[in-house]
Amino acid sequence: MPTYPLATLAPTVGTTGISAPSYSDIYQSLIATFQAIYGSDIYVSADSQDGQWLAALAQAIYDSNQAAVAVFNSFAPAFSQGMGLSSLVKINGLQRLIPTHSQAVGNIVGVIGTVITSGVVQDSNGQMWNLPTTVTIPTGGSIAVTVTAQNPGNINAAIGDINKIATPQLGWQSFSNTSAATAGSPVESDAALKLRQSVSVAYPAQAVIDSISAAIANVPGVTRYLVYENNTGAADTNGAPAHCIYPVVEGGDLTAVAQAIANRKTPGGQTYGTTSVLLTSPRGLQAAINFFVLAYTPVYFAVTIKALGGYVATTGDTLKAALVSYVAAMEIGEDVYYSQMQAIASLMNGPLGETFYLVSFYQGTAPAPVGTANLAIAFDHIAQCPLANIALTTT
Repeated sequence: MPTYPLATLAPTVGTTGISAPSYSDIYQSLIATFQAIYGSDIYVSADSQDGQWLAALAQAIYDSNQAAVAVFNSFAPAFSQGMGLSSLVKINGLQRLIPTHSQAVGNIVGVIGTVITSGVVQDSNGQMWNLPTTVTIPTGGSIAVTVTAQNPGNINAAIGDINKIATPQLGWQSFSNTSAATAGSPVESDAALKLRQSVSVAYPAQAVIDSISAAIANVPGVTRYLVYENNTGAADTNGAPAHCIYPVVEGGDLTAVAQAIANRKTPGGQTYGTTSVLLTSPRGLQAAINFFVLAYTPVYFAVTIKALGGYVATTGDTLKAALVSYVAAMEIGEDVYYSQMQAIASLMNGPLGETFYLVSFYQGTAPAPVGTANLAIAFDHIAQCPLANIALTTT
């Protein structure tokens, strides 16, 4: 038995969800509070004015509480409804199915060359069906068209049921449907949408490649990764065989990475790579999972600049840091483009770029570079440029 007055008349949220006091408890709590103020002998029975006023207050509080409970529960698909449910299921990539219209095929008969504009026919139940916007009766005096019910939903029509011209036009003689109507559907009900939502969460929320990528990303220690796919019937430009995936991974335990790939890849799909880990399934079957461990392509820069007014020694440090930072942010397999790196070294986006100009700029994959060509990075490599790889000369 609760003790009146209650500690609170408001809804409370706990580990089991939201709860609110019943109307009876709210009413008894208000009576206890009223009597504590005006004395325990005050008359507040249901036939008294005060008792009726307390009942009205209790009802208002109870109704407000129930609205709060409904709002709280509406954030769960099982309790949501209407527009709230339609918005909520978008999280699962779903949309409420909109109503569709029944359709049927039939023959128009009339005078050759007659143009029927926005024609409408009627079935034996009084339902209206729209012809295509414009229909021209060809040589032969008849043409097959598809008619669409004006009202959405499951509107049935057997062969021959649609046979009345609702909008007579000169030269149009008759219409009759030669196939039973393909029934449309009403707007998807809350119950049907909730069922579809519950089924949808049993499947991966992403494509298989994205799911594999996400699984690899969740392996402790993995820092960078990229999953390639060859979905063609021949080897691709990277040399990967037909119909395979080949992840490139940096960091993480190799067995854990392989297990993450195995848990997400499609049955029968092959993996490709220079690193191979033999896994044993719960059924005792062994399979090799292949992938690439990320390798590094060293990049070197040789930069000569001419100092202008306002140049200080730390400007050179800023230039080198900009190159290091840009390369560090590059993606796996991303080429190093000469013009982009030259622009980075120029510090064009800041005032320091006005205190010098580039006399020469070279890049390469070996110390003391003298090249001005783009650097191709292999698909399983990533460009790497520590500060020591940059030689800066100031004149």
